Amino acid sequence: MSRDSVTPLLAVPNLSVGPDPDGRGPLAALTAAFANDAALLDSHSDATHGRTVLTLAGPPQGLGASLLAGAEAAIDSLDLSAHAGAHPNIGALDVAPIVYPDPGQAASAEWLARKAAAALGELGLPVFLYGALARSAPRAERHYFRRGGLTALGQRMRSGELEADFGPAQPHPSAGAVMVTARPPLAAFNVELEGLDDQQGKALAAELRESGGGLEGVRAIAIRLPSGREQISTNVHDPAALPLAAVVAAIRDLAEPRGAVALAAELVGLVPEAGLAGFPGDLPWRGGDPAERTIEGRLAELARQRGPAADG
Repeated sequence: MSRDSVTPLLAVPNLSVGPDPDGRGPLAALTAAFANDAALLDSHSDATHGRTVLTLAGPPQGLGASLLAGAEAAIDSLDLSAHAGAHPNIGALDVAPIVYPDPGQAASAEWLARKAAAALGELGLPVFLYGALARSAPRAERHYFRRGGLTALGQRMRSGELEADFGPAQPHPSAGAVMVTARPPLAAFNVELEGLDDQQGKALAAELRESGGGLEGVRAIAIRLPSGREQISTNVHDPAALPLAAVVAAIRDLAEPRGAVALAAELVGLVPEAGLAGFPGDLPWRGGDPAERTIEGRLAELARQRGPAADG
């Protein structure tokens, strides 16, 4: 049996909705819809970002069905005109990548991503392929589509500057658009700093990210937290080649001349265990032990849970 048939593919839908502390919001129903035909490995929700990241696992057919069911629920229950949150977005279901834990799954993931993109377009969402599936180099970056937000996206589409890969020629009136790709696992990783104002935080993030001459494969933005501290929110595209320890070291190097210090680290979603190698022991984690938030660990747990049913 090939490893591709053993290791599930993953989907990591990013929703433009924060946590639901009183149980009256849409998040629980949305999560259930996305987990309809797939296993929910992780859920991370942040009120400041106004964002929820789910990690789903399953065979291609079930994963595709779950994405479609979740997208329908998001269209029905989320309205971007009422959205509040610091994270850039263009859609209620903002990003929907298919993730392959094993390189041998890349072709299967790309096939599923394109199939899911076409189905999402049929729901009335303009779909933009990014990353490895982008039709041109500028379209590979999510920032290319998010620049100026949903209002600017609509203007660019109406002017003919920007055309969707699937779906309608205009954003959905309440749910916007969605970006889809197939990719290997990345690390969504935040570092909280004290001693920076917002402009200094933005300057630090600009120097950290690859496009500003910083670390290869790193995307970074600065977000002001309610505490008054600055959060450097990153995506590390190859955490095996660039462990999170190296990102922390770079942030500290940039923060020290500005008189700032790193106070805490946070994972958003799951991380490949190689990304945690050599992580500094003097930087505490928010959200619990990161060793319990690895892709490998959660997939092993899923396999154990399914083992008796498969044997019987």
